[in-house]
Parts: sequence; C-alpha cells; structure tokens
Amino acid sequence: MPFSDFYGDAETVTRLREMLARDRLPHAIILAGARGAGKYKLVQMTAKTLNCLKRPLGDGLPDFCGACSNCLRIAEADDLAARFAEAVAAREDMREADKRDTRLLIQTHPDVLIIPPDPPQMMIKVGQVRRVIETIYFRPSEGREAVYIFTDSAFMKEAANSLLKILEEPPGFATIFLLTENPGELLPTIRSRAITLTLAALPAADIEACLTRMRPEWNPRQRALVARLSGGAVGAALSFDLTAYTTARKDALALLTTATHPQDHSELFKVTETYRAGAEGKDKTEELIRTLYWLLEDLLFLKSGTPELVRNTDLASDLGRIAQSVEFAWIAAASERLGEVESGMRRNLLRSLSLDAFVAALERA
Repeated sequence: MPFSDFYGDAETVTRLREMLARDRLPHAIILAGARGAGKYKLVQMTAKTLNCLKRPLGDGLPDFCGACSNCLRIAEADDLAARFAEAVAAREDMREADKRDTRLLIQTHPDVLIIPPDPPQMMIKVGQVRRVIETIYFRPSEGREAVYIFTDSAFMKEAANSLLKILEEPPGFATIFLLTENPGELLPTIRSRAITLTLAALPAADIEACLTRMRPEWNPRQRALVARLSGGAVGAALSFDLTAYTTARKDALALLTTATHPQDHSELFKVTETYRAGAEGKDKTEELIRTLYWLLEDLLFLKSGTPELVRNTDLASDLGRIAQSVEFAWIAAASERLGEVESGMRRNLLRSLSLDAFVAALERA
C-alpha cells in the first residue's frame, strides 16, 4: 500500500515525504493525532520507505515498493494489535523469574524496533528504553536507517529521563518516532529535542464519503453519525462499534431524561441494574460514560446556539427538549458528577448504585 492509499491529513504526509526526499529526516519526531488518525500506519510507511530496497517515486516523492524483503518484513508488524498480543502471550509462557525481567518489544525487522506500553500498567518502562539505548548506536544491519517507534506517550518518569539522554546525543543513522494523542504528556525537554507533526482531523464530509465506500451496510444516517463521532479520524470511524454505541446512547438518554423530568424511577432502575461488576460490566459502563459526555457536549452546543456542531443529529428533538429544560450550570454539574462516577469505578464502587446516585444528584441540581 503506497502513500497514495493513506487516507488522512495529506499536508502532514507530504511534509514527511519531502523530508525523506531531501534526506533531512530529524532524529526524533513526535507524531500527534487523534486515536484512529493513522499515526502508526504512517510511521510504518515511513520505515518502509527509509529501508525499501527499490524506493520508487510516487507523485515525485519517495515511496516504498511493498514487495522487497525489507518492506515485507517491516509489514509483518502492520497489525500492531496482533503482534502485541503475541508478545504478551510469549512473555506469559516464560518462567516467573524471567517474566519479571522481560519487557515488551516488537521486532519483525532487525532495524525497526516497536516499543508499545508494557502491561499491566500500560506505560513505557525504563527496561524498554534501555533496550533502545543498547542498540541505537549500532549501524543498521540490513537497511539504510534504524527506526524506533514508541506507540504511546505514557512514560514512567525514569523511562522518560532515560529517553532524554538519547535525544541529547542521537546517532545520525536512526530516527525515533513518538506517537501521541496529546504531546503535552511528554516532558518539555523531550518536546524541545524533537519536531512535532500533527495529523489534523478530516472534515466530517470526507469521513462520510470514505464510510460510503467502506461501510456500505450502514445507512446514510448511520454514516453521518459515525462521521461526526469519529473526531476526524478515519481509523476510528472504520472501527466504530455502532451497535454498542446506540445501545449505550439509549441508556444514556434514559438517565438524562429521568434527571431532567423526574417521574417514575422504575425505568431508570431497569437500565442501571444491567451495569454489573466484572470485565464486561466495566466495558459497558465505560461506553455509557463516554456516550454521556458526548450527549452533554451536544446539550452545550444547543444551549450555545451552535446546533451545527451537534454530533447526535438523529436525536435532535430529544436533545432539544432536554436543552430547553436545563441551564449551563446544570450541564457543568452533570459533567462534574460524571467525573465522580468515573472515579468511583476506579475504586470498584457498585456501578448501578453510582449511576442511580448520578441521576438523583442531577434531579436536585
């Protein structure tokens, strides 16, 4: 898949390829963008282009063939989720003594090392950065340039400080990529030693056009909804679980309707009692909370006189009725109370009771 097949911020892609054409790729690049914007895919494409044995031109700029031995081996890590699962499973099969000292790393090509967040904390750990330090000053063995890809910006403090040492004295034949949704999570000293490229959000109309081709099973209203909810990221749109979202949204709307028009609470209790303990209940509650935040934001848009920003346009009448019955202070209070529900989840509070308390608090607001 050449660069022309990348569906995302074309300006940032072109800027990156122009650096490759001038052989002026920086030693460290922070690639920022929303979840699903294509950050990892773009960096994999860049790694292939750097080390492609043929390195053809596409639109007059460097590209990759996708067929040479280097391209094929790097491509084995294109499915990050699958390689991550394999790495976790391999570590689980080790002896306990070895498991404690083994950090998660993914490598399908000797000159491309992928560093994902290490479970269970899901953070980049010092052992992973030490592996980078051990190898980065050796010249590439089979490619033109070594590539190191940190797939997340959640660094433990000691790991971040160790990475800083590399950035202060980088080798000329290696490039470090730091992928992040929020560059502010990285230390200012790291940001100052790297350039930041951002994959900007695509317009909802462009996302909708892509979904028309890629998700023909969705009707136009569904595609329009997902396009608005995806945050301008094609990957997020294509992987969007519409069934889970509409189920959560139905429950979220029931909670908000009860909170603004208190009547018989029997329907409310029927909804909240389905949010039980366990991993399945955790995922379901997280989806509900995320959906509630989106609905509250839509209410804020309606109250602010900017209905064109509303995401859940198919619920315009329901949201309109709720918006007319509340004030800005109520929406702010609801957001604050929802944060308390999230906090309660981390303390393993009873989920159904937390949701009932959330509604009850808003009835009095």
